[in-house]
Amino acid sequence: MPVDNQSLNTRPPLAVSIGEPAGIGTDTLLMAWQSHLAGNISALPSMVVLCDPQNLAQRATDLGIEVELEIVSASHPFAQAPQRLPVIALKNALKGKAGHPCAADSAGVVEAIAGAVDLVQQGQAGAVITLPINKKSLYDSGFDFPGHTEFLGALAQNWQGQTTAIRPVMMLAGPQLRAVPVTIHIPLKDVSTSLRCNDIIETVEITARDLSQRFGIAAPRIAISGLNPHAGESGAMGSEDIEIIQPAIDTLKQRGIDCFGPLPADTMFHPAARATYDAAICMYHDQALIPAKALDFDETVNVTLGLPFVRTSPDHGTAYDIVGSGKANPTSTIAALRLADRMSAAALAAQ
Repeated sequence: MPVDNQSLNTRPPLAVSIGEPAGIGTDTLLMAWQSHLAGNISALPSMVVLCDPQNLAQRATDLGIEVELEIVSASHPFAQAPQRLPVIALKNALKGKAGHPCAADSAGVVEAIAGAVDLVQQGQAGAVITLPINKKSLYDSGFDFPGHTEFLGALAQNWQGQTTAIRPVMMLAGPQLRAVPVTIHIPLKDVSTSLRCNDIIETVEITARDLSQRFGIAAPRIAISGLNPHAGESGAMGSEDIEIIQPAIDTLKQRGIDCFGPLPADTMFHPAARATYDAAICMYHDQALIPAKALDFDETVNVTLGLPFVRTSPDHGTAYDIVGSGKANPTSTIAALRLADRMSAAALAAQ
């Protein structure tokens, strides 16, 4: 039996939003909890899950996992006994069965995310961990945000009462690489026209700040990729590296940030190169995500930087084809929980 985290840890628990209830996130959470109780892995950090307890219990039955749930409140999100998984019940029941999403569940999915952020705002949770969502189902129900990251940014902005938008930054963090794309979910053909010098500057500044405050890296070293092959080959293969990326690097250096580049993307991810930096800033989605996932597919975690709270997520989707089969791999969910715990502890220490 694992040690009772509440008795040893005065920090509040992690708030886990259930995500798409018909997806694999529920499986990985239950499998991680099962391994935690069995002592097959080192003890997980204290957590509370925002979900429909009946839906969660049904999935446990589908998987043949015995789990004891305890309904808790936002004011006291701890279970009475360490073998019980604490749950805050959603007002919106979730009807999606394993592998079969239900459009009506969108309200509950959004409620869980917003509720997790509320817990952090109230000081009742130390970080937000979001399990994977089905964006199309949310879009079909009127969800106005491109994804988790943008929604969390809007919640954070409302929380702080800011008139200017918070800029969330996506990081893929694994044991061997932290990679950050400047542009994210846009077609490749639009990257060169969408890339802005100021966007690079803001992305690097947010990354450097959070590496210091939440990863405990006192003087972060930032490698910045070029956009074109060979970083443009002195302009022979595109001018963006000279006209957009280099001025951003010059400005960042003037502001005291230890950064260098633009680097050819094909030579900046081998082991010797990775040893020279703490994070790699890349110009587009696949330039960052391909090396991150190639190096550590199962243990890579999606981290949102730039928010007033810590947020992590497993770096995989809903995987409807294997839901309820027991074939899911909980490694990324376990990594997301542990990284969130370390980041929240570092953030507290930095205050």
